[in-house]
Amino acid sequence: MARKQSDYLADLLNEDSDASADAESPPSPAPVNAVARLDRARGTTLLGRESALARVASGEVRQVTQLMLDPARVRVWPGNARSYAHLSEESCRELIDSLVSEGGQKVPAVVRRVEGDPQHDYEVIAGTRRHWSVSWLRAHSYPDMQFIAQVAQLDDEAAFRLADLENRARKDVSDLERARNYAAALKAHYGNHLTRMAERLKVSKGWLSKMLKVAALPDSVVAAFASPGDVQLKPAYALAQAMDDKDKAPAILKEAKALAREQATRRDSGDPALPASDVLARLLAAPLADASVKSELYSWTSHHGRKGLSVLSANRQGMTLRVHAGSGVQIDDLVNAFRNALIVLEGEGKGVWP
Repeated sequence: MARKQSDYLADLLNEDSDASADAESPPSPAPVNAVARLDRARGTTLLGRESALARVASGEVRQVTQLMLDPARVRVWPGNARSYAHLSEESCRELIDSLVSEGGQKVPAVVRRVEGDPQHDYEVIAGTRRHWSVSWLRAHSYPDMQFIAQVAQLDDEAAFRLADLENRARKDVSDLERARNYAAALKAHYGNHLTRMAERLKVSKGWLSKMLKVAALPDSVVAAFASPGDVQLKPAYALAQAMDDKDKAPAILKEAKALAREQATRRDSGDPALPASDVLARLLAAPLADASVKSELYSWTSHHGRKGLSVLSANRQGMTLRVHAGSGVQIDDLVNAFRNALIVLEGEGKGVWP
């Protein structure tokens, strides 16, 4: 539709230019056949113009006005899934280079007018990365770069669907960002009716249900990953299901805090972050490891701070021990630890002899 309109407007401009040129320069003698062809062309042009104007009047072709805006006067609509705070020169590098090489923005963003905000005239519905990139360029050697946008009249629900439609084609919008955006929209626009929302978005109810489950992951768990972008739907859904288990959730939260500290240490030291697959494996394994620790009757830790020996069970049929690898202790230390374990268990009435 926009292409038809732009072509139509370009034709009108060309025709007006041709007409002006004809009016300003004196006519030159022309053969009879050429005059006839010119008359026919003018007639065809007039009919074409009337037809184009009729299509605009009927609504078949809409005239869309594109504005050149100062991005500082345009705010970002909070209902968009994309996290503006996480945009950076690195993540927008390709778009920034494209804006510079093409001499500006070629694809307009979609904005709507705002009222009651003295700092802003419009807000971005679709085109958040374009807004960020133009803003960045204006602050870095391109002060005249303009933010190109077309104005649309949209209510919040329609704005949400438009923004979501654009974000589906963007690989840099994470599943977690979209999931949390859906969770907010479910309450704000659809009265918590999942079926209605799925119908409006043209997505399956089952898929939407999984997205909403992922949206419920707490920030403390998300912080275990190097970036929110690492939280992808399929593996994160399994993690969200595990978090629903009240017996497993505490161990996962505990491991998530340890992972977050480890990720921070790696960033500070310049080491690569733990990959998402490793983080997910450790989080899902945390309840099993925690259950194992809770079932231990006794454990001994070396002076290196590493667990060296554990007593897993003890009864009249015998005792089950675990000697942990990598504790860095000598055999004599383990023997003494075992002797101490027998004494402690005997004092608790859990000895292995009658």
